[in-house]
Amino acid sequence: MNAEMGSEDRGVDEASTRRAIDSVEAVVRRQMAASLGGRMGMVEAGIPGLVFTVLWLLTKDVKVALVSGGVVVGLFAVNRIVRRQSLQYVANATFSMLIGWLFIRWAASSGGSEQDQALAFFLPGILWSGAYTIALALSCLTRWPMIGFLVGGDNEDPFKWRRNPQVVDLCVRLTWVFSAPGAIGVLLQGPIWFLGKTEVISAGAAVAIIAVLRLGLGWALRIGSWGTMIWMLARNHTPVSVELPADQALDARIDGTSETPVDSPDDTPGDSPSESTQA
Repeated sequence: MNAEMGSEDRGVDEASTRRAIDSVEAVVRRQMAASLGGRMGMVEAGIPGLVFTVLWLLTKDVKVALVSGGVVVGLFAVNRIVRRQSLQYVANATFSMLIGWLFIRWAASSGGSEQDQALAFFLPGILWSGAYTIALALSCLTRWPMIGFLVGGDNEDPFKWRRNPQVVDLCVRLTWVFSAPGAIGVLLQGPIWFLGKTEVISAGAAVAIIAVLRLGLGWALRIGSWGTMIWMLARNHTPVSVELPADQALDARIDGTSETPVDSPDDTPGDSPSESTQA
């Protein structure tokens, strides 16, 4: 009787020490999905700016275009509230519209024409993309890639991923791919905005071209970037965290030293560990 109870206790102990392996790739996929907000999140991010652009091109009235974009954001917010969903992505769109409005007010107070004000609406996005791209590039060059912090966010020690060179290398590659659409967008939109501002081309033409680059080519580049990242994530399995006894759990996470036990529930933690693949 005692032997049977002891065997059951050992089985429970062994089960509690069995490692629940997550992977860097799974964490990044989960965090990417959360940051994008799915299809609806992407729609909420893009449609208000598209409405502003189309209405300004049709009416040449900045106020009508801005109010219409704001109304669209409000409708998205109501939809989220009715469905009892997070307003995070609507808040992002609201923030973008608010910043655009502030730049329009700045252009108007500086004596800018309606065309200048319409161009001013797009300037924050170009500046933000430029600054964000530079920050991402610096994070890669210093080997503190931004994607790594997504990985660290799922662990008690947010910087432990830095101890595994394979994890760092993977995150660097992912961050470079993630930064590409923003870099290309700035290189294309920035000169067009400047040409419109200096009246080398008309403001209407500049606004139309920027809108096509941002909402057409921009989304195509983002989808291509995300597709490339998903492909990179689907072909690797880099361990990110494990569940071990208390005296081993802390040092076994993301340091590349942990091993995966065999699948048999009767094996002890030290018996025939199976191999785990890393990126």
